[in-house]
Amino acid sequence: MNEAIDEIRRTESRALAAAGLAPLLKKMRWAFLKRRTNWTRGQRSRMRALESSSLRTMRAFLLVEGFQHFWTYVSPLWAGKFLDAWCRRTMRSRLEPLKKIARSLRNHRPLLMNYFKARKAYSSGVVEGLNNKVKLTVKRSYGFRTAAAREVALYHTLGKLPEPMFTHSFF
Repeated sequence: MNEAIDEIRRTESRALAAAGLAPLLKKMRWAFLKRRTNWTRGQRSRMRALESSSLRTMRAFLLVEGFQHFWTYVSPLWAGKFLDAWCRRTMRSRLEPLKKIARSLRNHRPLLMNYFKARKAYSSGVVEGLNNKVKLTVKRSYGFRTAAAREVALYHTLGKLPEPMFTHSFF
């Protein structure tokens, strides 16, 4: 979503410059990519001035900021209703990068709802950690000639996994 906001901001900034208007969005990139709670005092005052304008970037920011409420739901039913309403509102916004995200969210709706059906009990942090270790081990084992040697390196790195039968033992 941040990439979509940044794309909209860049396009609008170029259009304002081409029209010879004041550069309202100059030095505002990071403010649009942050949450409201993380703004500095200067960013807060500049964003307050932009809220009254009809900039496409501001509309995109408000849509993305509103989507954060999706993660606070507990019930899959209400989360689904919120997601559907947000996607409808985004599809009517005429902001093409955000419309692309809304289409993607609609396509992955059942997977998103699984998060709520599982009552937010499962985190992908463990899987991400294991993937990171596997990637690092494969990178380190670049010089190994066989896949079996790479597999042994993975067993040693991931630890507490049974070693394959073909490894050398000293005892």
